Parts: sequence; structure tokens; C-alpha cells
Amino acid sequence: MAVMQPDEASAEPPGWETIEELFAALESPLLSYAFRLVGERSVAEDLVQEAFMKLHAQFDKVREPRRWLYRTVHNQALNLRRKTDKIVPLARPKHTPAATDATDPQPLPDEQIARWEGIGLVRLSLETLDERSRQLIRLKFNEGLSYREISTRTGLKVGYVGYLLHHALKNIADELAKLGVVP
Repeated sequence: MAVMQPDEASAEPPGWETIEELFAALESPLLSYAFRLVGERSVAEDLVQEAFMKLHAQFDKVREPRRWLYRTVHNQALNLRRKTDKIVPLARPKHTPAATDATDPQPLPDEQIARWEGIGLVRLSLETLDERSRQLIRLKFNEGLSYREISTRTGLKVGYVGYLLHHALKNIADELAKLGVVP
């Protein structure tokens, strides 16, 4: 079985010849993605296994197996959510007041799944960047640092930090466009 080397992660996805190669390359990222969607490891494993079994049945017909697998896991998670949301508790919890605000600030399940999918795709896109660009993205968006603070921490000039961040974000946008995510 072919195993992707770290330097291959930034290249275009390989043309997988067999489902075994595809499984070796995508099982772990798909499990992580499925876990973020459903929140239970065993359920995530079931979703990924079922997706690969469905792909196996039609492997020669699927043009983009990576995209197909992510979409299938997403759809399965959405279907599971719909099934579990139909279960309604019989008794109202005692601490809940009878008259509550009818508007729910939580997003709908399909909106939440779409958000998680988008986050997963952004994380995949981040992996296509070189380490320095990923570090700058982390400093800017995870730690909320200004260009000047990033400059101080990295030793790069402020203008160069802006230049590198601009190109890193452009590369992420291009990668997301390849994955079918439209801004």
C-alpha cells in the first residue's frame, strides 16, 4: 500500500489506483472529520466504514473519490442527525420554564454540519501550506496577534508578514476553490 510522505501532502491528491491506497491515505482524516460531525468515535468509525463500503461498490464509476468520500460521510452524518433529532423526550425537565423564548440561538443541525465540513476543508487546505505560512496563520488567527506582534515574534519585517499572510490566504482560497467551496 502506498503511504503519503509528508512532502507529498502539499501536492495534488494522487490518482489512487486501488481502494486500499485510498483507504490508507484517507482513513485517518476521514475519521477525524466524521468525529467532528457526530462527536462519538464509534459512530464516526461506522460512518467512515460505510462510506468506504459504498465506494467499493462503485469505485470504477467515481471520478473524485476523495471528494466523494467526504461528501458521503457528511451526508451520512446529516441523515444520522435527522434520525436522532426525531427522538423526543416524554417529560419536560423540571428546571425548564414553561414559557421560553421560541427563537433558538443554536444553528440548525444541517447548518452546523456544513460549518464543520467547512472547518475541516479549511484545515485540509492549511496542510498544503509550508510550515512558515501555517505558523503565521496560527499567530494571526489563533492567537489574534497584529502584524507588528507577529513581526516581533518571528523576526520578519511587518510588511513581509503582511505579504506572506496575503499569499497564504490566497493559497487557502485557491485550494478551497479546488475542493468546490465557493466564497
